[in-house]
Amino acid sequence: MNENVTVTARLTALANPTRFLALADRLVPWLGGMAVAALAAGFVMAFTAPEDYQQGITVRIMYIHVPFAWLAMFCYTVMALSALGTLVWRHPLADVSLKAAAPIGATFTALALITGSIWGKPMWGTWWVWDARLTSVFVLFLMYLGIIALTRALEDQSRAARAAAILTLVGFINIPIIKFSVDWWNTLHQPASVFRLDGPTIHPSLLWPLLVSALGFTLLFLTLHLMAMRAEIWRRRVKAMQRMSARAAEARLMEGGSA
Repeated sequence: MNENVTVTARLTALANPTRFLALADRLVPWLGGMAVAALAAGFVMAFTAPEDYQQGITVRIMYIHVPFAWLAMFCYTVMALSALGTLVWRHPLADVSLKAAAPIGATFTALALITGSIWGKPMWGTWWVWDARLTSVFVLFLMYLGIIALTRALEDQSRAARAAAILTLVGFINIPIIKFSVDWWNTLHQPASVFRLDGPTIHPSLLWPLLVSALGFTLLFLTLHLMAMRAEIWRRRVKAMQRMSARAAEARLMEGGSA
């Protein structure tokens, strides 16, 4: 019971933007350093890993393409949880999290599509096919762009937050479609080979570089997300100060006119 109270108190404390900024200032350097170290180790392991017996050297693009694809879905999941925080729990930083994550997720999704096309050309003989996996990931990219546009189109911040949260939750139905599309439909894309109930089907010599690279990119996402949230909080504070300054100037003008 006391542990639950302590966790709740800590989460409530983080709802204070000032305390969150202080925590982000401490975490960002450490997360960034760990991301660089993990990515460096992952790239070294990737370039020293053996070639695939079928794909040859082209398999090396897997070490960036797969983490990009994973993070495209992971980032949207973070946004969906943030959307719940906005609509259900009214957490003051939930909207900040959603808005900060959207451009990062769009970038990872675009990189997944680009690297997937580069990988697909020698393997499939074409840059693109409208199969279930590729099409659903492309829809995810469009969802990211739509959420980014929506958060910037509405001037009222609270209305924009609610609208973006609703759109994010509606679009979350696409995440399981992406995940299970290769199982539900006959596609060119290979089925899941890492997260399987019966265990990974990739040889450990290829699996470990992939996992280390994925860890590095995940830490990079967390670093960028905290940095973007920090920038968004400061942007809103500056905007609030500008509004207060404008109102004060307007009040002084009205007092001067009445005098």
